[in-house]
Amino acid sequence: MITGIEELKFGVEDREQANQFLHDFGLTKMPSDLEGTDLYHTQNGCKIYLFDLADVRLPEAIEAGSTLREVTWGVEHDQDLAALKEKLSAEPKFNATNTQVKCLDPNGMTIVFKETITKAIPQAKTEGINQFGNIQRVNAASPVYEKAEPVGIGHVVFFTPDLKTTQAFYIEKLGFHLSDAYTNRGAFLRCRGEGFHHDLFLLSIPNKPAGLNHVAFVVRDIHEVIGGGLHMNRQAWSTFIGPGRHPISSAYFWYVNSPLGSAFEYYTNDDYLTEAWQPREEEHRLELFTEWAIEGGIDPQTRRQVKPA
Repeated sequence: MITGIEELKFGVEDREQANQFLHDFGLTKMPSDLEGTDLYHTQNGCKIYLFDLADVRLPEAIEAGSTLREVTWGVEHDQDLAALKEKLSAEPKFNATNTQVKCLDPNGMTIVFKETITKAIPQAKTEGINQFGNIQRVNAASPVYEKAEPVGIGHVVFFTPDLKTTQAFYIEKLGFHLSDAYTNRGAFLRCRGEGFHHDLFLLSIPNKPAGLNHVAFVVRDIHEVIGGGLHMNRQAWSTFIGPGRHPISSAYFWYVNSPLGSAFEYYTNDDYLTEAWQPREEEHRLELFTEWAIEGGIDPQTRRQVKPA
């Protein structure tokens, strides 16, 4: 069984700037096990590597400039790797060892499968939310965060010029489940029958080639989404959009523009689904992307919306 995204390798034009961004974003720098790279961890042990853009150890990029070059998915058991070897043996750039399986997906992205490395972390000490008829917080205040410390890598989003083929690959070859869909425009996919709303979103826009849209990191609660976004604005990183809420997954979000070649997202509170869930198919429209959203973020001094000068 595939467990989720566990490792991302980026090729970047400006390593110094990328390092500063990941530090400010709340990831923990670790000694790298790959010479000449920088390594960051989430709380649960997911890895983010920074390579120089022209590093020959990286797979070929699906787009020009700084971007994601390789995605590693965790699997539970050796038997899962054996099954993947058989299923993927005819795929482009297939390579397998005793510890991993690697190939290209139909979008041109290099994907790797290894036995899971993520660790269980103590239950996040977040206070509950009080709602009518459902009191979860008594004699306690909700937290305020000075910055975010992402728990794990939640999902990646890619532009794809061939949604049908790429979606079929992940469902038929890898056993992903369709959570929801935009007709001929997008597919929200989760890697397990029971799990959070999506680990992968494929987005098709007319005349848009393959590329990375964003990488999303899970944080503990809505208050950490806000605290993380405010901190990034304080550090002079620009907000793409956020805070806001996605009705398609129920998640609260904040997207920050990143020097790694795409937006990075803080999010929380996405839907948890089982195999009993029936995927919804909707026409792509703005109100399905955002129930509400603030463009430009929130100014950390005035606590008001950032507005153009």
